[in-house]
Amino acid sequence: MQKIIRILFFLPLILTSCYQQGPLTSDAWNLTEKQVDSISFYTTHHYTQNFNFLVKSDTLRLIVQHPTEVVNGFIVDTISVMPGERVVVADITKMPADTIDSVWVKVARDQQTIGWVHEAELLPNVEPDAPISRFIDFFSNTHLLIFMAVFVVVAASYIVMILLRRKAKIVHLNDIDSVYPACLAVLVAAAAVFYSTIQLFAPESWRHYYYHPTLNPFSVPFHLGIFLLSVWALAIMALATIDDIRKRLPLGEAVVYLLGLMGVCSLNYVVFSVSTLYYVGYPLLLAYFVFAVWRYLRYSSYRYLCGACGKKLKKKGVCPHCGAINE
Repeated sequence: MQKIIRILFFLPLILTSCYQQGPLTSDAWNLTEKQVDSISFYTTHHYTQNFNFLVKSDTLRLIVQHPTEVVNGFIVDTISVMPGERVVVADITKMPADTIDSVWVKVARDQQTIGWVHEAELLPNVEPDAPISRFIDFFSNTHLLIFMAVFVVVAASYIVMILLRRKAKIVHLNDIDSVYPACLAVLVAAAAVFYSTIQLFAPESWRHYYYHPTLNPFSVPFHLGIFLLSVWALAIMALATIDDIRKRLPLGEAVVYLLGLMGVCSLNYVVFSVSTLYYVGYPLLLAYFVFAVWRYLRYSSYRYLCGACGKKLKKKGVCPHCGAINE
């Protein structure tokens, strides 16, 4: 009885000790006008003060004086920041009287190299100082994409032609008995379609991701999370494909097969990412999926085993390995 009384006595103390009152937030939104402007700017431009950029252009010229002197037509001094150097956003101001661009950004390389530049001039010449952002910027370059498209189409066609002449194994055409290569090729095409879809219908969310990248699919909006999951799935599928090819083919043939597979995947990325921007990628992806499944089931999958030697057979009849008849 005494134990029960003690438990009843200490129970309220235990329950109240588990409660933690959150911080007082009565004045959490008592922000200054400058802070409100900074939050508003961040939501539309996706960066704010103390954001780090990497210069990627030949030269980024900064104006030493305040932008008001530029607007009023005064002579100003300039300093240059070289490509590959890092700058940080020190201040942001708006000049409504400026007919070129009302937004001016003050960036600094160090305490001696600091100045103002139009946002319209700044952003094309810099990129966020993050590896993922630089990767996105590299593969989003229009000239590079056009060059890759031409190069990949020519190289992939050449590789496929050579492999077919030598009757080498190649995905979709003379494939091995493994579903992983075909799945990897289809997954690359689907990821490319989804990537271009985000750029078409949710460009601002992709822009925000570009400035604040992450590999965590659960810390971003749902559509971006699906895309990141597809990227992780590509990595896992690629490892599974390499491991399965290594087991099924000799080293030399495996290397040749992987080169052909890389060419097909590269071709899929270029074709589907570009065609989706013109809404052609969606029916093309469906047709490609049907083609990949049909080719695998019709020509690459083995449904039977020889009753004599145990080798895989595509159909019943004479075993090409030992000559036994399977019915």
